[in-house]
Amino acid sequence: MLYTITFNPAVDVVMNLDNLQLGALNRVEKDSYVAGGKGINISVLLKRLGYDNVATGFIGGFTGDFIHDSLTAEGVKPEFIKLDAMTRINVKLKAQEETEINGKGPVIDAANIEKLFNYFEERLTEGDAVFLAGNTAPGMTSDHFVRMAQLCQIRKAHFVLDTNKDLLTACLAYHPFLIKPNADELSEIFQTPIDSLASVIHYAKELQVLGATNIIVSLGGKGAVLLTETGDVYQSYVPKGQVINSVGAGDSMVAGFVAKYIETQDYVESLKQGAACGSATAFSVGIAQADLVDALVKEIKVERIGE
Repeated sequence: MLYTITFNPAVDVVMNLDNLQLGALNRVEKDSYVAGGKGINISVLLKRLGYDNVATGFIGGFTGDFIHDSLTAEGVKPEFIKLDAMTRINVKLKAQEETEINGKGPVIDAANIEKLFNYFEERLTEGDAVFLAGNTAPGMTSDHFVRMAQLCQIRKAHFVLDTNKDLLTACLAYHPFLIKPNADELSEIFQTPIDSLASVIHYAKELQVLGATNIIVSLGGKGAVLLTETGDVYQSYVPKGQVINSVGAGDSMVAGFVAKYIETQDYVESLKQGAACGSATAFSVGIAQADLVDALVKEIKVERIGE
């Protein structure tokens, strides 16, 4: 089974208005409500491609109910730990400039954290995949990321990690199946400029030395580089299209890659699907639909590079 974890999900309220005036009444021309969170994005993309999956994490209140219902409508199976507190709300203001106001989220106490780990300890088996994406919630620490990495290693499940540098590096010793830093994050981890493809590959290999199994480094408009556990290096290129919104593109890439790899064990085909998923979401309003992914897969070029 494929599982996603979102420790601190949100309901994203997106408000469109011509001109935002601070200190005055502003009237919104259009608003929308979206279940937000990196793991949730992964779950939606997976299901739209036909991969059954379970979304987990913590939700509460009427906002938590909205997330539960939204995922159910997508065909995702939501199995969150229910909190007494309310899931946070993020406000996205789209005017002459984009402004975001993100809620903090409820504090997760030790009892609810144990409920989530008990859930995985009862179910996780060899060959499953766990996507842990995003950051900690209030009340949680890097130890909880490490604990999930350890559990996946013990159960021989694929642990897929997409998070900030401190949480990522804390988990490397447990050999995550896939991590997805970008060039800026590589630079931050190693405290050195990353200004060429050669330096990207060099420092990504350093992360493999530290324990990462496979690494995708996103290069924005230049595509992505994949370093595999077999020592191969591949680069994918971005297809033509208009970028509408980059939110969720990286999540979509990770989801598409891992799902195809579990299905085929083919790195090239997996990178093609991952790159197509990332681009399809970037070219869409919201998470991509399967028909656009299928169309873009045919346009994705992947080359083997390096030695």
